[in-house]
Amino acid sequence: MPGARAARLSGLRAQIAALEAGTRSLNPVLPFGDERVDGCLAGGGLALSRWHELGGEGAEIETAACVAGFVAALARPLAARGEIVWVLRRDDLFAPGLAGMGLPPDRLIQVCARDEAQALGAVEDALGTAGVAAVVGEVEAVSLVAGRRLQLACERHGATGLVIRRRPFGGKAKGSASGSASATRWTVGPAPSGGDQPWLGPPRWRVGLERSRGGRTGAWIMELNEASDEPHPFRVVADLAGGDLAAEEPARLTA
Repeated sequence: MPGARAARLSGLRAQIAALEAGTRSLNPVLPFGDERVDGCLAGGGLALSRWHELGGEGAEIETAACVAGFVAALARPLAARGEIVWVLRRDDLFAPGLAGMGLPPDRLIQVCARDEAQALGAVEDALGTAGVAAVVGEVEAVSLVAGRRLQLACERHGATGLVIRRRPFGGKAKGSASGSASATRWTVGPAPSGGDQPWLGPPRWRVGLERSRGGRTGAWIMELNEASDEPHPFRVVADLAGGDLAAEEPARLTA
């Protein structure tokens, strides 16, 4: 009896794994073009028709300037599929700066919400609207219920959600249950540009993948791929191990 029971359990696990693998293969993804990143993401890239959570540390929790630049570059390939809606809590988005990251201004729709509830509602409505490829939402926190609503809205027309965690100036951070609802969770911070004159090089970010549903975590230095005809918006410059650069670039960062 114990042997038959173990066999049945093994068979059920195999069936579940096959179903999960088949489901993942049907989901479109946006690859980063580097196996070091894509290998950490289920399906080999950032899952589309899902929503993802991104945030910064320190002052970035309030200003979100660095994270906004990263998200604008990430949304660049999606702009070819439809409109990009950006939902704000404060009217401080600098559209020319987003264009510098490759996001076409004629594809950008800005919406300014008066409070957290209105911002989440606007993100959900935009995700469920035909013709919208991606929605960026600046919110303080996403509850589990709100996260499920966002996912259902993503699935309605295949839009992708990019939620930026942004705390109001001087406010206290709220707890978030979004870790169990978002497909991935990232932290983004600034990194010095490369070359002899770092301030003249392409923008770079310290990017950490804190959670990846069906995948694994990782951390890298990424650089903006400025070639607009390239499908991948970033180049991976180096891996991060324990918060420090791997051996590729120690001299430049310590200079």
